[in-house]
Amino acid sequence: MSPRATPAVAAAVCSAGAWAAARSARGTAAGARWERTNHRGRPLTLLEGPALALGALAGVAAAPLPGRVRAGAALATGVAAALGAVDDLVGSSQARGLRGHLGALASGRLTTGGLKVLGIGLGGLVGAALVDGPRGDGGTARAAADRLVAGALVAGSANLVNLLDLRPGRALKAALVLGHLVGGTGVPGSRPGGPLAAAGAGAAAVLLVPDLRERGMLGDCGANAAGALLGAALLTRTRSRPARGAVLAAVLALTAASERVSFTRVIEATPVLRELDRLGRPAAPAPPDDPTGPPPGAAATTPGS
Repeated sequence: MSPRATPAVAAAVCSAGAWAAARSARGTAAGARWERTNHRGRPLTLLEGPALALGALAGVAAAPLPGRVRAGAALATGVAAALGAVDDLVGSSQARGLRGHLGALASGRLTTGGLKVLGIGLGGLVGAALVDGPRGDGGTARAAADRLVAGALVAGSANLVNLLDLRPGRALKAALVLGHLVGGTGVPGSRPGGPLAAAGAGAAAVLLVPDLRERGMLGDCGANAAGALLGAALLTRTRSRPARGAVLAAVLALTAASERVSFTRVIEATPVLRELDRLGRPAAPAPPDDPTGPPPGAAATTPGS
């Protein structure tokens, strides 16, 4: 197999198996904790998120990359998934958005969203340091700045993908498209590293159809994991400071914009984005995956996001 095919297949096989187990768990006491209703009141499971995270981690483990790189990517992805799962299961809607969670932290309250901000930020920082390794082309101040930019890219990517997980298939489509751009050729200052992007793509591809058909939803667990791995993949593709700075600026700008502008409203008002966003969704309402799921309106989608 090619260096990209191996992690993609490993991720796809693991995610498919985990998703099959998740579907069989619906209707059980353990599965009920992950049941939610989406924006249309359709019952679905958030166990799609752990299925993606497990697949992504399997793909990272199979990637033909140095152990340090695989460890860093796995750390960033695993921390993002674990803290996302905490927010999915016990988060509240008292504080919403990055500004809301940071405001709560400033007032001395630690929300599950605030825990994510701190934890994913730290995980991104340590994971990015492992992925990057020593640069040796600058002084102490420049090295510290490089570490901060790299960590912010991983954490910012985790948050950005999560912001897109508001309609069926949207976050996974973004992860697949961005993963192709990051893992493909022609990236300024690129170096080998496509296997990490392939691992994320393999996990995402398997879950795209059930997500589009409203069988499951990534939730914070899956969306944060997909974004963190995408950020780590970007680090393996380029060491160019201008390129990383430009991407980080774009991520921060989109994150800031999300506090004031609805991404869904912008997408619906833009014909090309609207068609891409709706691509693959059934025209008629999809039937519920399991009749034992909660009735419409029984719970919110992903609390505390």
